[in-house]
Amino acid sequence: MKAAIIGATGYGGAELIRLLHQHKYVEEFTLHSSSQSGVAISESYPQLTNITNQSLQSINIEQISKNADVVFMATPSGISTEITPAFIENGVKVIDLSGDLRFKDPNVYEKWYKKTSAANEVLEKAVYGLTELNREKVKNASLIANPGCYPTATILGLYPLLKNIAVEANSVIIDAKSGVSGAGRKASLGTSYCEVNENFKIYKVNEHQHIPEIEVALKTANNQLGPIKFNTHLVPMTRGIMSTIYCQPLASVSEKLLRNLYQQYYENDRFVRVRKEGEYPATKEVYGSNFCDIGITFDERTGWITIVSVIDNLMKGAAGQAVQNLNVMHGIDEGTGLLGAPIFP
Repeated sequence: MKAAIIGATGYGGAELIRLLHQHKYVEEFTLHSSSQSGVAISESYPQLTNITNQSLQSINIEQISKNADVVFMATPSGISTEITPAFIENGVKVIDLSGDLRFKDPNVYEKWYKKTSAANEVLEKAVYGLTELNREKVKNASLIANPGCYPTATILGLYPLLKNIAVEANSVIIDAKSGVSGAGRKASLGTSYCEVNENFKIYKVNEHQHIPEIEVALKTANNQLGPIKFNTHLVPMTRGIMSTIYCQPLASVSEKLLRNLYQQYYENDRFVRVRKEGEYPATKEVYGSNFCDIGITFDERTGWITIVSVIDNLMKGAAGQAVQNLNVMHGIDEGTGLLGAPIFP
């Protein structure tokens, strides 16, 4: 197949280049940017020297539509809303890594993202591309709304529990932490070295735009679930997300029961790894990979469940998930181009 990456100069775009370069079914791909047309991608990313010598091209929808079978939208929010409809009309499949198409209700998007929503007919075509939840829908999709990074770690961490165990409706608390690459490549004071180094800070308190995305997905597991408590923190590291989740079951459970539940739920999902008793994942253990690692325990003293879920925000939280969806959409092995071991240390 042939692909195009729009927004190739961002971190998500760079990861897509790395993954598609080694993907045996992607014959070729083109790189597009609204701001750096004509500039070699190696000028932005010297590590790509002699790997791909492409120059960035402008975003010409008609030309891209003629040459590409699938378009990856690795753009900031608000861009996909404007140009994805034309690709769909031209019969090109789209995998959108931004948040523009994740909600069926346009009012939710406009409230949390402070931007104009895509048209209802576009939103209706979009399939939420968390593969482990929606694999059958992804198979037949032509438009994928790739999940956010925090939602990926959190939903995968909670979904089997909410699907099978009754919990106190308002008891879900999510303490999430991310590396700085999650903020994107654009320079800003808040993510500069002096602000981030040797620092640990909370941000977007009670107002992170991923809150409704998580709630919508989790309510498909348990429609009695109340509002979640979700807050995010910036950690002085480059990659990784850890979502530490707390909730209170309505009836007594055991740690063995919980672990068996998770292992059975994800037994056919190669990119979700459930840790053994007493073992909890660290972000470094999924670094550079498409894995989501989950540890779970039950505190008999307090009666609360604790779940720890980790991903690489640029892989399973962005580009890796997008390629996983590409594979499922085209009926090829789901792990194609994604089976490299995590980078450690």
